[in-house]
Amino acid sequence: MRKDVRILLVGEPKVGKTSLIMSLVSEEFPDDVPLRAEEITIPADVTPERVPTHIVDYSEAEQSDEQLYQEISKANVICIVYSVNNKKSIEKVTSHWIPLINDRTDKDSRVPLILVGNKSDLVEHSSMETILPIMNQYSDIETCVECSAKNLKNISELFYYAQKAVLHPTGPLYCPEEKEMKPSCIKSLTRIFKVSDLDNDGILNDKELNFFQRTCFNMPLAPQALEDVKNVVRKNMTDGVKDNGLTLKGFLFLHTLFIQRGRHETTWTVLRRFGYDDDLELHQEYLFPLLKIPADCTTELNHNAYLFLQSVFDKHDKDRDCALSPEEVKDLFKVFPYMPWGPDVNNTVCTNDQGWITYQGYLSQWTLTTYLDVQRCLEYLGYLGYSIICEQESQAAAITVTRNKRIDLQKKQTQRSVFRCNILGARGSGKTSFLQAFLGRNLLKQRKIKEDHKSFYSINTTYVYGQEKYLLLHEVMPDFDFLSEEDLACDVVCLVYDVNNPRSFEYCAKVYKQYFMDSKTPCMMIASKSDLHEARQHYSLTPLDFCRKNKLHPPQPWTCNTVDAPNKDLYTKLTTMAMYPHMAQADLKSSTFWLRASVGATVFAVLGFAMYRAILKQR
Repeated sequence: MRKDVRILLVGEPKVGKTSLIMSLVSEEFPDDVPLRAEEITIPADVTPERVPTHIVDYSEAEQSDEQLYQEISKANVICIVYSVNNKKSIEKVTSHWIPLINDRTDKDSRVPLILVGNKSDLVEHSSMETILPIMNQYSDIETCVECSAKNLKNISELFYYAQKAVLHPTGPLYCPEEKEMKPSCIKSLTRIFKVSDLDNDGILNDKELNFFQRTCFNMPLAPQALEDVKNVVRKNMTDGVKDNGLTLKGFLFLHTLFIQRGRHETTWTVLRRFGYDDDLELHQEYLFPLLKIPADCTTELNHNAYLFLQSVFDKHDKDRDCALSPEEVKDLFKVFPYMPWGPDVNNTVCTNDQGWITYQGYLSQWTLTTYLDVQRCLEYLGYLGYSIICEQESQAAAITVTRNKRIDLQKKQTQRSVFRCNILGARGSGKTSFLQAFLGRNLLKQRKIKEDHKSFYSINTTYVYGQEKYLLLHEVMPDFDFLSEEDLACDVVCLVYDVNNPRSFEYCAKVYKQYFMDSKTPCMMIASKSDLHEARQHYSLTPLDFCRKNKLHPPQPWTCNTVDAPNKDLYTKLTTMAMYPHMAQADLKSSTFWLRASVGATVFAVLGFAMYRAILKQR
């Protein structure tokens, strides 16, 4: 909502503009009225909307046309004052003032107008019969108020309506000619309905309505009040209430009714609570709350964020198969202005046999987005209504910023859950296959992936010493001379060469010597396509001798040309290296170290599957 409101009073001389302002301030009619009142500011604590209000007077005798134009450009709302006993001043409203104001304001952001009929104490009849056709002709006119500066009649109401016209404008919400809400308002309220429909059954039940009411207005509805609301809808439309809950049609009808009855503030309160600005766009401050991320720190979702995302998954997994079909994914993202996930996502995370994103894959994709682009993650959580549903100040409450990696090295332990492994190697060495194998796909399944649907990332969970961790694999393009800081910034490096290609290892050796020989980033050499004949590499040292000389692990044989899902032991080893970079290479080589890590992984993978099945039964 606006931080302040600026009200300008214009009109013909002697219609009582200055008297209205002075009567408001002193609460009595002034004996001596100056040509123009000084600008006054009403403090926030004495206005109904708790917003500072500036009231500006205009005097033709004291001000030039240029000064008037400047004031029009600065005003948030303009009150055109006429005298109810002066026909000429009424005629000037349409012949002079409205055209003048429209000429000086942008067509797409017209300032709201209030027609003010002053001196009602001097006549017995109302001017509304004359004014109504004018109001119907100009959509910029919010309302008309008849008042008397002398009798103090409707003075405070006048300025309240002016304030309301700025803070709760009709224009973005409603089309008076069509007598219905505007499409942008319907779209915004539809998103709000879907976010508030916690079980996604298309109905707001009593529990959901009460949560919505408490969220927006800080108080639940009494049971009788709840029934009264539903009865109003029932009387006016047949499909507004279903199974004793409010449908989307009923929800939209209620807001149309509020607007038609002049209760715009009710709809605006709801819209603003759900992050909308005066143009019915989601606020940048709502979508992108401030989040400071120091250098060498990463971003992860915290426990409460995962619980929220699990509830969103359950809400849209209609068939309870623990995977999201394309239709279910589409339904989930209906609260977004665009589809955030492309076909590459299905090749970045785990899917079922039908190629649908599984529950684990869904959480993995959110983890990936948080790690790589936390601002985008905040935006996505904003669309889903995280801060509202979880009753947090903003989406920033969902994010954990990890401590600096240097501290982890000093303390020889880490609290991080997500580790990045960059995959480097010459073209055709098997990098893409290595990424896809992490998702359980053998060579046969990988051949079915369309070229334009491939991903340079894959992410999945691994278990190290009984702890579930995410390993994020990133395939780096093999441009030796242009490796960027991002290509080099990771927790562990995987250098892949093709055992069947005699020129493949040379690239890995050169990359290691130039970029990683003196770094503290642990490296692993992968002997890819180990099911094929091992060719002699055209390099001065064999891969094994190169590793021995540089105190690296021996090259790890690997293939995805298998009948079943490829072996995942290597991914556990990579996660372990990422978690414990402080350990000397000699310690990492020890068989007992790897044995403990891999046994822990096996045990917890079995336990994890058992728990997963138990959760499935509950759901």
